[in-house]
Amino acid sequence: MTRSLRAAIFDVDGVLVNSPHERAWREALAGFADPAGFTTAFYQAHVAGKRRLDGALAALEALGGAATAAQAAAYAERKQGVIDRLIAENRFEAFPDAMHLALGLKGAGLRLALASSSKNADAMLTRVLLPDGRTLRDLFDADLSGREVARGKPDPALFLLAAEAVGAPPATCLVIEDAPSGIAAARAGGMAALGIARLGDEALLREAGADLVLTSLDRLDIAALRCGLLREQPATDASPTTEG
Repeated sequence: MTRSLRAAIFDVDGVLVNSPHERAWREALAGFADPAGFTTAFYQAHVAGKRRLDGALAALEALGGAATAAQAAAYAERKQGVIDRLIAENRFEAFPDAMHLALGLKGAGLRLALASSSKNADAMLTRVLLPDGRTLRDLFDADLSGREVARGKPDPALFLLAAEAVGAPPATCLVIEDAPSGIAAARAGGMAALGIARLGDEALLREAGADLVLTSLDRLDIAALRCGLLREQPATDASPTTEG
């Protein structure tokens, strides 16, 4: 893929932060459906990247629980209580490769935006300190996380707002996502899509339309990105040579 890029839009959960969202959804499920069925694969397929109420309803429907609007709202409210506690206890950590990438893209002159469906992004990112004393949140020029939109991902509305907030046309934006719904939203908005597969879900991200899928964001070739190329760093042959 070749295009001139002016901005990068980051999802938060699973991209920047190893957040406790999956754990919170699972812990809150007791009494609504069987938590044993809420595996990591289930979370990625049905909940990740969606707005809170949408995720609650999707989870209950998929697990065969009472999937009424009232039940979904109660489940979502209980989940929020759990995650508030986990964040207060610092039960999360930032991914080093994502921090490296955000710093690298900022250094390359790109504008940076946050666009997570979660309303908890700011609470986590302001707790992550960079070596210079700034918070991880301070790196970003705009934060659209948790913004109310008519439709959540895979609709591109949130990403389009993020592009507008940093003054970049959608075609000049790179979205970094870990969820298929987020990748689909980026493509629907006419943006480049970089998938980070931390859970062995490369195939799902490719099927959703990712332009490039990596298992570590440290593998992105930032030097090539400056020239409009979205690609993985070339492999280096570190094997020793022998002379006869």
